[in-house]
Amino acid sequence: MLKSLLILMLLAAGPGVRAQSAPAAAAAALPEDLKAKIDAAVNQILSATKVPSASIAIVKDGHIAYLQAYGQARLSPAMEATPQMQYSIGSISKQFTAAAVLLLAQEGKLTLDDPVAKYLPELTRAREVTIRMLLSHTSGYQDYWPEDYVMTSMMVPTTAQHILDVWGKRPLDFDPGTRWQYSNTNYVIAGRIVEQVSGVPLIDLLEKRIFLPLGMENVYDTDASRLPATDPTGYERHALGPPRPSPQEGAGWMFAAGELAMPAHDLALWDISLIDRSLLSPASYAQMFTPVLLKNGDSTGYGLGVFLKKNDGHAMIEHSGEVSGFVSENVVFPGDRAAIVVLTNEMATQAASMIADRVAPMILGIAASAPTKEEAQALAIFNGLADGHIDRKLFTNYCNSYFNQQTIEDFATSLKPLGPPLSFKQTKEEGRGGMIFRVFAVDFPDRELKVTTYEMPDGKLEQYLVIP
Repeated sequence: MLKSLLILMLLAAGPGVRAQSAPAAAAAALPEDLKAKIDAAVNQILSATKVPSASIAIVKDGHIAYLQAYGQARLSPAMEATPQMQYSIGSISKQFTAAAVLLLAQEGKLTLDDPVAKYLPELTRAREVTIRMLLSHTSGYQDYWPEDYVMTSMMVPTTAQHILDVWGKRPLDFDPGTRWQYSNTNYVIAGRIVEQVSGVPLIDLLEKRIFLPLGMENVYDTDASRLPATDPTGYERHALGPPRPSPQEGAGWMFAAGELAMPAHDLALWDISLIDRSLLSPASYAQMFTPVLLKNGDSTGYGLGVFLKKNDGHAMIEHSGEVSGFVSENVVFPGDRAAIVVLTNEMATQAASMIADRVAPMILGIAASAPTKEEAQALAIFNGLADGHIDRKLFTNYCNSYFNQQTIEDFATSLKPLGPPLSFKQTKEEGRGGMIFRVFAVDFPDRELKVTTYEMPDGKLEQYLVIP
């Protein structure tokens, strides 16, 4: 088993040393100023979201160009995050299960259009559901874990067969192939089909056919046991309370759908294989990266285990992942030979995707649009009000009367705790009452505010309101 291989590697490395395959020189590939910008962006988002830690890997020109970790992998006793640590990657695991299916299809042992009934005839409408529908979330099987917390029933061990017996035998949520709906159940079924066809446990097949050939030496099976104490602790928050260690799913619940953990470095090696198309056949990659169509011809925007999107015209293969205590984000830009891996250790948060969104333009060379004059002024006023002061010469007499001492105090006490906005963008402009009406979207990690202004012909503001 993969877990046993990892333990042997750690023992061979000696006490306190983690076996790793990341070359020390890899971190020298990006220019220092770009590293500094990435570091600043990650630290700002971690500070704003209060997520304990993040580990990132950047692929540029088809090679790992930067590895870095930030924050605390464990809060008490304190332990700093390092790039060698393994984080749970959650549903990013699904693309590995999809690859296992494609490897078997290449060998003629199954086809994507085989009905599920060929392997698991007892499941609901198994003659109508195909393997392709499982991998593309178009089957109709109900998701066994849509929640963003661990229910008490999931804290005890289970088996894939139990999941199939309960959720795989319920009525479908929709007719096969007619809708797209994310469902972990699909991948538990696909994982069991892989095991039936191959005759070996899924994790063993992944190790032999994917991880070892790609040099992914530090992959860990969290479905078999909890991450070691040398790796990050996963956290959760209750409302706006402090981070607390999250409960662990019982063994068996994450099978095939979210069981893998690894350092960002190892996930980046997988991304490079997607860019180079080095592991599967050309036909398999074509299947994986082609959006599956519904029966009415509409595109799902989803291939086999991956979302297929565009970022400012750049083709993007994307998937996030969440399990108890961890959220991950993985973005591959195959045409640019680039990728971004972000792993974090707090569940039900947006920090991982926010970091990827912020870093992507830096890696792709997309110039960030400069704020307009109106955006710059509205943001300066916003920041001033958060600090309890305004520049009264910017406003009309009516607006200055509105901003009495109590109003300014209310603005300051409610805005200051939010910290600096992550973005401040104008979204609307129209004429009304002889003035120009504008709306600005103000984004924070956990909320979005709106600012509305009315500008007089002489440029002074008749209104400046902040609205939830």
